[in-house]
Amino acid sequence: MSYRVELARSADRELWRLPEPYRTKVFRVIKLLGEDPRSSGSKKLKGSKDAWRIRLGPYRILYTVQDVLRIVRVESVGDRKDVYR
Repeated sequence: MSYRVELARSADRELWRLPEPYRTKVFRVIKLLGEDPRSSGSKKLKGSKDAWRIRLGPYRILYTVQDVLRIVRVESVGDRKDVYR
């Protein structure tokens, strides 16, 4: 069963600000989150019960997984130095 992928409004804006080669990679990874939100490249964030992150070069994709509703919500996309703030 697949999950529905949603982008927070702020994540959508951050996504379009990325340089082009990374933007297409991030789009591809976000699309794959619908099939497997806890893939081998993802890591659970400490201090939260449903927050995850994926590393993609110098960029990070932060997202939450709601298993009951089968929703993956991308909360933030950005450079690793800024995305955790």
